[in-house]
Amino acid sequence: MGKVLSAIIKKWTATSLVLRIFIGLIIGAVLGITAPQWTVISILGMVFVSALKAIAPVLVAVLVVSSVAKAGGGLGPRFRTVVSLYLLSTFIAALLAVTGCFLFPATIQLRDVASGQPPSALADVFSNLLANMVANPLMSTSTANYIGILFWAIIFGLALKKKASKKTIDVIHDISEVISLTVRWVIQFAPFGILGLVFASVSESGLEVFTTYGHLILLLVGCMLVNTLISNPLISFLLLRRNPYPLLFTCLKESGINAFFTRSSAANIPINMNLCKDLGINEDFYSVSIPLGATINMNGAAVTITVMTLTVAHTMGIDVGFVTALILGIISTLGACGASGVAGGSLLLIPMACSFLGIDNDVAMQAVAIGFIIGVVQDSVETALNSSSDVFFTATAEFYDRNRIQRPLK
Repeated sequence: MGKVLSAIIKKWTATSLVLRIFIGLIIGAVLGITAPQWTVISILGMVFVSALKAIAPVLVAVLVVSSVAKAGGGLGPRFRTVVSLYLLSTFIAALLAVTGCFLFPATIQLRDVASGQPPSALADVFSNLLANMVANPLMSTSTANYIGILFWAIIFGLALKKKASKKTIDVIHDISEVISLTVRWVIQFAPFGILGLVFASVSESGLEVFTTYGHLILLLVGCMLVNTLISNPLISFLLLRRNPYPLLFTCLKESGINAFFTRSSAANIPINMNLCKDLGINEDFYSVSIPLGATINMNGAAVTITVMTLTVAHTMGIDVGFVTALILGIISTLGACGASGVAGGSLLLIPMACSFLGIDNDVAMQAVAIGFIIGVVQDSVETALNSSSDVFFTATAEFYDRNRIQRPLK
């Protein structure tokens, strides 16, 4: 019996993970349409996402501490490059959203008022970021506060580098390897998790959302796809001077598909780290850049905040000029960097952007309510863009730095 089980497991892990996920996706969609009453299937998705969310903060904390403690020099330029790429791409995404709203303006029905506590101003967003940064490290790990995790992990790593013995650092590195292996085991269950997530989406939402908010969804998704398939590859090409699409499609296939269904950049961190390892990226680099990207690389969030704000303005007949729209894009970029890496995290920043145009909070919160209705599409595409581009720009920064070092001096 043991040999049979071992053979099955070996066969399972030897099969392409993407192929297994695709099969799970198809089965989940078919069951969602034909047997929506089998709600127990959705538990598979809940368990998978919960497992990823549970292990991700511990993985990030230990990996960053280990990486900083044993890291040599030379990574500074890579971090400067990847942060610049994150911010530039997010700003371009906001500008694409502004352009899309001017070319294909959408309107919505403003009736029901949503509930929630959005930040009232951009200062509140950064105040929350700073507060999260210095939050209790144990509390940050238990609540998946990645800004706090990164801050304290870097501090502890630097302290270990200065005072700890090599043996102690090796033990921490071994612990990080054990946790990484645990994550790889969890990822092997992704096909079952995707099956459950797809089943839940199809059985609960159906296709009604497209008939009511089709124009708005097309505008949001269109801006995100242009950012993903055109502007991001262009940025990478300008740096690397080589075809960026093989790398892009690898990131979309290995990271974007999972992120589309988990709808959480935070939950996708272990999958992105595993992909970075497969791409041969320096662990000391990606162990920091990936969780950082899940916090500040928010292309999709910038699109959502900008489009929803300008849609409310268009519905209310507010005339938004080019300069005003440009400033709104900057505000959306900065606000997106403070968006939570969980499902629907960007939506509660819409009232903050709306306040810039003088739109009442009650009206803005109606757009938030609509955002949650279309979230089955909007938030899924947004997360797929955000999370896959974390790996894409991490790899771009790594390869650019390698080229810079290898390029002979003139």
